[in-house]
Amino acid sequence: MKLLWTWAVACLAAQAAGAAINHKLDGFTIREHSDPAKRALLQKYVTWDEHSLFINGERLMLFSGEFHPFRLPIPTLYIDVFQKVKALGFNCVSFYVDWALLEGNPSHYRADGIFALEPFFEAAKKAGIYLLARPGPYINAEVSGGGFPGWLQRVNGTLRTSAPSYLHSTDNYIAHVSETIAKYQITNSGPIILYQTENEYSGACCGVDFPDGNYMQYVENQARNAGIVVPLINNDAHPDGHNAPGTGVGAVDIYGYDSYPFGFDCTNPATWPSSALPNNSRALHKEHSPTTPYSLVELQGGSIDPWGGSGFAACAHHLNSEFGRVFYKNEFSFGIAFLNVYMIFGGTNWGNLGHPGGYTSYDYASVIAESRNITRDKYSDLKLLGNFAKVSPSYLLTNPHNATTSTYTDIADLTVTPLLGNNNTTSSFFVIRHTDYASQSSVDYKLKVPTSAGTLTIPQLGGRLTLNGRDSKIHVVDYDVAGTNILYSTAEVFTWKKTGNGKVLVLYGGSGEHHEFAVSGKGSATVVEGPSSGVSSKQFGNAVVVGWNVSSTRRIVKVGDLKVLLLDRNSAYNYWVPEVSQSSNPGMPSQENTAMSVIVKAGYLVRTAYLQDSSLHLTADFNATTPVEVIGAPSQAKSLVINGKAAHIKVDKNGIWSTTVAYSAPKLGLPSLKDLTWKSIDTLPELKSSYDDSAWTAASHPYTNNSANPIKTPTSLYSSDYGYHTGTLIYRGHFVASGKEDSFNIHAQGGTAFGSSIWINETYLGSWSCISVDADHNMTYTLPTLSAGKPYVLTVVIDNMGLDGNWVVGQEQTKTPRGILNYALSGHSASAITWKLTGNLGGEDYRDLIRGPLNEGGLYAERQGFHQPQPPSQNWETSSPFTGLSKPGIQFYSTSFDLDLPQGWDIPLYFNMGNTTSPPAAYRVQLFVNGYQYGKYVNNIGPQTSYPVPEGILNYRGTNWLALSLWAQEDDGAKLESLELANATPVLSALGEVQSVEQPKYQTRRGAY
Repeated sequence: MKLLWTWAVACLAAQAAGAAINHKLDGFTIREHSDPAKRALLQKYVTWDEHSLFINGERLMLFSGEFHPFRLPIPTLYIDVFQKVKALGFNCVSFYVDWALLEGNPSHYRADGIFALEPFFEAAKKAGIYLLARPGPYINAEVSGGGFPGWLQRVNGTLRTSAPSYLHSTDNYIAHVSETIAKYQITNSGPIILYQTENEYSGACCGVDFPDGNYMQYVENQARNAGIVVPLINNDAHPDGHNAPGTGVGAVDIYGYDSYPFGFDCTNPATWPSSALPNNSRALHKEHSPTTPYSLVELQGGSIDPWGGSGFAACAHHLNSEFGRVFYKNEFSFGIAFLNVYMIFGGTNWGNLGHPGGYTSYDYASVIAESRNITRDKYSDLKLLGNFAKVSPSYLLTNPHNATTSTYTDIADLTVTPLLGNNNTTSSFFVIRHTDYASQSSVDYKLKVPTSAGTLTIPQLGGRLTLNGRDSKIHVVDYDVAGTNILYSTAEVFTWKKTGNGKVLVLYGGSGEHHEFAVSGKGSATVVEGPSSGVSSKQFGNAVVVGWNVSSTRRIVKVGDLKVLLLDRNSAYNYWVPEVSQSSNPGMPSQENTAMSVIVKAGYLVRTAYLQDSSLHLTADFNATTPVEVIGAPSQAKSLVINGKAAHIKVDKNGIWSTTVAYSAPKLGLPSLKDLTWKSIDTLPELKSSYDDSAWTAASHPYTNNSANPIKTPTSLYSSDYGYHTGTLIYRGHFVASGKEDSFNIHAQGGTAFGSSIWINETYLGSWSCISVDADHNMTYTLPTLSAGKPYVLTVVIDNMGLDGNWVVGQEQTKTPRGILNYALSGHSASAITWKLTGNLGGEDYRDLIRGPLNEGGLYAERQGFHQPQPPSQNWETSSPFTGLSKPGIQFYSTSFDLDLPQGWDIPLYFNMGNTTSPPAAYRVQLFVNGYQYGKYVNNIGPQTSYPVPEGILNYRGTNWLALSLWAQEDDGAKLESLELANATPVLSALGEVQSVEQPKYQTRRGAY
């Protein structure tokens, strides 16, 4: 890209260079990477034209999925997700980095332990997955502050603009994170091939300069100065052309955008919204960026779900495999060259990292569930499309044409979008869908398509094709299978490969459908496996045509040296196509590695395949006793080893190897949490008359550093003005009574679905229990009779649900404060109350460097560190959360239990809450597992009641410490009616040992109060 420089940009670049870290990468100093000419000498690995990217000179479609390492804080589990993505046929993963977790204390960048990026990069390389790095500074991502650390509330300048104070605040973070990313670029034999600057820089208000090319250029220069040489890509929220190549200062190398056609409402999961299917995406891309490949940096893979929402089970039904078949294939019809599914694995908003609009789970209804299970049909269905893309490189060179309801079918109820062959490829692809894409009708049709044998009306052997409701298909024409021309196939291609003595093609269709394929050349078709009934064939001109009715029984038809496996879709779900390498690491994606693959029928999951001497090794997972077949085993392979154990194989007349892996679920013996001995302590000692808050932070600022939200109180009561950005906030307001007080009004703000409770001395005044999931609430409380001249303390507890994102530039939503916005005590001026406040111990100088800056809030037990393993509970009351509180308040509970789960099994474990009270009582629970906050439960709001906690946080073979806070917001208190540790189906796994992350135990904390 030719950079267009202005004097202003040069000044900004000089500022950014001041943050650069000077040492050598690729033989150049990092600063030299910002020089386009010198960068071009380094960056020969990732290039592009209007059709696609080239990696190491090879044209490649990037099929990618979004996966955030910070939402799975167990580094030894990264490889599990990467291998499951690889098994989809994907070759790339996109990831965000959350600035708030790495620079919770200004100018103190920490990216070690569970926050280190290097293990993520190493796991991607081991799995053979490329990476798109998206470090921000702004990421949105449904995380607290959109990734902005809370201390940005004090920056006196508009965020995401060229305001010098904001730009300076980003320098330290971007210099460090980009330096780490730079070391793992493909130019250094790493997996990172693309870098995204900013995120969805697409909307603005309030008079800001937008789009601000100087700002974007500054962010780009930060990355270049830190050593980034790979191409820069953006993700416009809509196809509006922001920062596209050729638009001037701040333009990126490759233009991309996002698409969420269903939005984020799962209330009626069976109902599809109207006018959601894009129909002009290709045209808009050509308008905005004709020289770069059509790229969707985020295509909807699920949905967020809000507090009080429908739950992710409803979202998974709403955005199911049918959604993928219609909407993903629609994007294929436009010639998509880089497609990133957001999310491929959601994970968990542990430790308060989530935004206030969502709860602890970030399952996202993605194809890989929060527990890392792959039991959703949408995973299997996406695997069919991913593997098709992997073996169909000619698709990238076709010419996409406009959709039509008349040219290629005989019925207007269907729409066909053609991708036609040209001088670069003879192959054509026809994507067919219902004209009313939400239709649930089954429509019969004939297909009329141009082929190398002339225009043909299909089926040629009689009958009609069928498109069932909410389905799409990709019909191929003149499709090359290792030199054999598939003249056409109405059944969809899953995969193909060249074997030692022939070729194998796998086709599939919907149950009960009729399909046809034709192979160019003279010959005959023979059914060599399965019943021949329902299969017919005939020579038409210079092609052998085969018709078949889809059933659950596999048929294999041989035409010349080509064997065609005919499957129904549900059976195809059980097939995998791992690349066969010479070691347990598959290598990075390439057509050469794709060709070195094997087709395996094996049920739940096949991770890898490799050759060792004359043995073919498979690593695979099983959730039931499973027949295993190997189709097209390498000629040098003479034996089969599955998960390190030699398998007894049979070889049939078609050369297919078969064996069986036995499965017998282990007995787990999970503890009954209700039967454990629980110890308990009051975690609101602040209510006692003897409590001393002299160590608390005085809310004494007669101003706020929050430039977007002037204060209405004599001193600022915004928590971030004092360095408290996460978890529970507590305020103590001291005053001397006149005896005439009768009410106290307070306007508090904690974010969506927040709650609050208020006491005067030890007398409970009331709570806001978030009946309407408001982000703030103004309420007046009646006071008891107060004694004139006597000191009183108002104690206000506020649940901070996370900071707002900052999507709209200029709106300054991240600066929306948390805490007390205003108050009034009858009979007094506001200045009569002197306030103190606390949050997590130390605020920005947070104490638990292992679990990070957001994991703890301001409750007494958290400030002391009692949520960590081995708290000093010997003298605490023996009391259970199942007994609970008999009055409003907050109680803290701790217990421990041992697990002894068998090795070699991946066993998803969940903490399940239950409530039989109607209407539900208003209470709030925080769940800590070995010191990590892994659940925030709001009983009267929901919807989440099940909290998966992965191995690595839980010690599967050892002692675990469980703690929870129970905040009762009703007059008669609260108790847990149910809390159970439960498991999903154990999976016999090749994953290997999962190492527990660091779990520092309780130690007396300096300065704890």
